[in-house]
Amino acid sequence: MSSLDETEAIYVRELGIDDIAPIYHLGEGLFTSDLYPYLYRTWDEWEVIGLYNTDPEYCLVAETDGELAGFILGTIITKASWTYGYILWLGVSPKYQRRGVADKLVDKVVARMIEDGARFMLVDTDPTNTSALKFFNRKGFGNTRQHIFLSMNLSKHEYYGRLIDYEHQKAERAGYKRSRPAIRARKPDSIANEVVLNPLAGESQTTKDQSSI
Repeated sequence: MSSLDETEAIYVRELGIDDIAPIYHLGEGLFTSDLYPYLYRTWDEWEVIGLYNTDPEYCLVAETDGELAGFILGTIITKASWTYGYILWLGVSPKYQRRGVADKLVDKVVARMIEDGARFMLVDTDPTNTSALKFFNRKGFGNTRQHIFLSMNLSKHEYYGRLIDYEHQKAERAGYKRSRPAIRARKPDSIANEVVLNPLAGESQTTKDQSSI
């Protein structure tokens, strides 16, 4: 892995409100739903805004020479006597991949989580995402577990599809469309529901996945 030269030093700092749009647009190019359309968490502006509102200390950006190089979004989960650090999103601009950006982001966020009591780290990815697996294994993550997720297209279901049609017709009669639910803060004891597959991508081919390093 080559590193940036001295004129392109990586600077890691907390995400600011002016970073939300650039990070979202970078993620749009990295985290498409083409390969993983059935995940409970898909990349949109609410992912960035929600984590910025609830866990700003674990939302970091990396920049070099004033240019956005990458970002990491995480959270802390408390469960019984354990405190877990959880990396939800890790993205690096294709221009700066394989240049140490992801290492700096992960090291910085883990250090912050340790300061806040984390003694166990979590990260998830699709099992076919070999680049992400290699990266996180190199960082010390292991004890791999696989979880099976089932999906159903409700609009194509014989019964649920009729319910969807009914809701659409009811909304049209009332002259409104259902608005998007407001962002809800994560519950600290919700680890069982939080830890799910989230593709954490790696090199050039993984710019289509849900995290690129």
